[in-house]
Parts: sequence; C-alpha cells; structure tokens
Amino acid sequence: MRSIGHFIGGKEVKGTSGRTADVFEPMTGDVQAKVALASKAEVRAAVENAKAAQPEWAATNPQRRARVMMRFVELVQRDYDKLAELLAREHGKTVPDAKGDIQRGLEVAEFACGIPHLMKGEYTEGAGPGIDIYSMRQPLGVVAGITPFNFPAMIPMWKFAPAIACGNAFILKPSERDPGVPLKLAELMIEAGLPAGILNVVNGDKEAVDAILDDPDIKAVGFVGSTPIAQYIYERAAQTGKRCQCFGGAKNHAIVMPDADMDQTVDALIGAGYGSAGERCMAVSVAVPVGKTTADRLMEKLIPRVESLKIGTSVDPSADYGPLVTREAVEKVKSYIDIGIKEGATLAVDGRGFKMQGYEKGFYLGGSLFDNVTKDMRIYKEEIFGPVLSVVRAHDYSEALALPSEHDYGNGVAIFTRDGDAARDFAAKVNVGMVGINVPIPVPIAYYTFGGWKKSGFGDLNQHGPDSVRFYTKTKTVTSRWPSGVKEGAEFSIPTMK
Repeated sequence: MRSIGHFIGGKEVKGTSGRTADVFEPMTGDVQAKVALASKAEVRAAVENAKAAQPEWAATNPQRRARVMMRFVELVQRDYDKLAELLAREHGKTVPDAKGDIQRGLEVAEFACGIPHLMKGEYTEGAGPGIDIYSMRQPLGVVAGITPFNFPAMIPMWKFAPAIACGNAFILKPSERDPGVPLKLAELMIEAGLPAGILNVVNGDKEAVDAILDDPDIKAVGFVGSTPIAQYIYERAAQTGKRCQCFGGAKNHAIVMPDADMDQTVDALIGAGYGSAGERCMAVSVAVPVGKTTADRLMEKLIPRVESLKIGTSVDPSADYGPLVTREAVEKVKSYIDIGIKEGATLAVDGRGFKMQGYEKGFYLGGSLFDNVTKDMRIYKEEIFGPVLSVVRAHDYSEALALPSEHDYGNGVAIFTRDGDAARDFAAKVNVGMVGINVPIPVPIAYYTFGGWKKSGFGDLNQHGPDSVRFYTKTKTVTSRWPSGVKEGAEFSIPTMK
C-alpha cells in the first residue's frame, strides 16, 4: 500500500509521529494509501527549513522568481493528465472536473508570473522642499496555507503561487483526505527551479494546524474550509499576531426571474448544483424562482433533469458527477435529507437509494431535489455540501433579493434574467461577495479577487488577484532628503508640507 509522507527541504520525507490516516478511493470505497499525520516537531522542522531558505529567495530579483513560476506552469501543463487522474481517484470528482480544478489553480500561477509589475511601489519626487517619498513591497517571511479536500490542486496554488512569487517561503497543510496532488505540485516547483525549503508540505490534522497557528515564525495564514473552523483559525491566528484570511461555508442562491430563459437556467442549475457532487463552496444549493408560475415552470423542467443525472466512477468520461469524498460525507448528506423531510419540505427527487452497480462499496449518492423549502428550515440555513438542491419560492423580486442578503453566508449568488435593469439593481443591492448575472458560479478570473462576505469570509483581504499581493507583502515607505536640501537648525514641530 502506498505511503504518503511530507515534503520538507526539497524532498519527500517519511512521517515520524507514528500517526497515519486512511486515504480512500471514493469510487471503490477501498483504502488506497496511508498518509502520515505531522507532529508539532515535524511542523517545526518544515518552518526551520523555510526560515533558513527565505532570505536568499527574497533577495532574488522578481523577474527570476517569475521565471520559476513560468517554468512551473509549463510542468503542470506537461503532467496535466496524470495530475487529473490522481486527483480524481483521491477526491472522487470526475477527470474533466479534476482538470478544471487544476486549470483554475494554474491561472493564479500564471497571474503570479507578473510579479515584477505587481510588486512595484510608488514614487513622488518633490513631495516637500528637497524631499522625495517612495514605497516598496517586501515579503512577510514564512507564511502558511491550510487548504480543503474539495479543491486539492486549485486552492493550494491560489495560496502558494502568489506567496512564493512575492518572495516568501510557504508551509502548506493540505487536506489529509486527498494529499497526493499537493505533494506532486511541490515536486514540480522544485523541478521548476525553486530552492529547497521555500515550499514545504506537511500533512496532518488538528495537531498540525495548531502547530502552524502557534508557531512564532509563521507571519500569515490562509485557510479555506468550513465556517466554524475558519472562525477558530482566524481567532487563534489573531491571538498570536498573525495576518490571517479565512474562508468558510456558503449557501449560494440562484434567483430565477419570470423573464429568464428557463432552458438555459435549468442547465445552469443542474451543472452548478450537482457538479462535483455538490462538494463546492460555490455550488448553487438554493434556487429562488420569483412567482408561482415561474416556480411551477422551473420544477417541471428540473425534476426530470435531476432524475436523469448520470452518476458514475471518477474515470467515466460520460458521468455527470462521481462519488463523494468519504462514506461519512454520504451519511451527513443523507441526514440532511431526512431533516428536510421532517421539517416539511417536499422531496421531489430522492437520491438516497442510488447504488452504483459493481461499485456498491463506493461513496455514491444520487441527486436530490427539494421544493417548498422555507427560510426557517435547517436545510436552508446550513451548508449541506452534497448533491441536493433546495427550491425556495419567492412571491416577488424584493423577497428574492432579501433571501441571500439576509442569510448568514454571503459567498456567491446569481440572478437569471433578460432584464438589464433588474440585473443591475440586484448586483448593486445584494449583500453577497460575488455576483453572477446569468452566470451560475461567479468565480472571478485570476486577476480579480475571490472572497465571500459575512460568515463566508474572515479577514480584510481576499484570495488571488491584487489582494493576494497585498496579503503576502508589507509596505515600507521611505521619506528621503539629501544634504543639499537640508536647512540648518533643529526643528521641534512635527514635519508638514505647508
């Protein structure tokens, strides 16, 4: 059986804690590997490697750092198919979906190739009599990322690519459920020319997380996962003086206006609601048709589409989605379906009984669809993270606008309409961080920034785009005056430009 260790000092090393976790193959239910769980001492060893290597990397000029990132992009593209199959076999998502996972991460690495421009400071000549002022961006030092199981390629790259390009060293703690791809990405960074110690990967559980949060040499932490853990990490990191960005759960709504193209809307809801078995923080989990006629039309088209979803293995090219990541994930989603029934929602399509022929031990679940869900129900309030779509009927546009705006989560939202005025009004007023107009999953492209509001995000700066450079650097401002411009005599009042 395959053993997965850590990546410290430029190479994979065996775990020494004596603790391991099972890595499953979701489509069969079999254990395919054992992953080492890091101790506090192993995390510290990674930090010491990073701390020793970082000053020389920070002193490397930005253009040379960018060349390493360019080469890394080339190597990921070279190994695209191998990485996608490994990802699919550990996570459960289909190979085409795994390729999308990799591509979205790669786009942030491509953005980081522009670091010579992105790190430029500002300069003002003659800000005062004989005085020039300029600013410079400098790396923080050693930083860390704690990333989730559902995007084992994309989110690690969202974290380490800009951080490393800015001149930092990086400690990555990926999910122990699917650790294979993050280790391969670290190997490719070394092959691309990254010095040993600049990117270290430690696999682990809460012990490793707490070691990262408490380590005094780690200056910043980024996290993506559930809201309770995001809040825990944000608070604990703040107590130790770290810069922190944490992204949590979501309940993404799709508003369906009466004038929406219903066929296109249903296509969007099926893909965004059930793709990757709903294990996406940007999955649409709530559809909000406006008016009874719209709701009835929507349900008429949705029900047969959900019933005809093709669930298959991760390597089946014709599958709409594959298995969930673990058996525990399947049971959790089933428990929410039970809750929805008890709460009085109408279960229009029940996916709990689905069995994959020949893969009965795999972690499969059919698509489920609820109608007549209300905002006081748990299945509306809480993130299910599975192939379940809830329909909440709104009487009018104002009620539809209020639903995502007043929800605890504020990650993403979409509106489907042909009315430009309604779309513009919705985008301006909705209290959510990312908005799609006839776009079901409004994940911004790499040179914009990604981040939710309310309980979906903790911290002042978002992921990728310009915010990532701000997060992973500190600004130093220099005010200079040379002797020819110096007046004789001491000045006791605060300097001004009067």
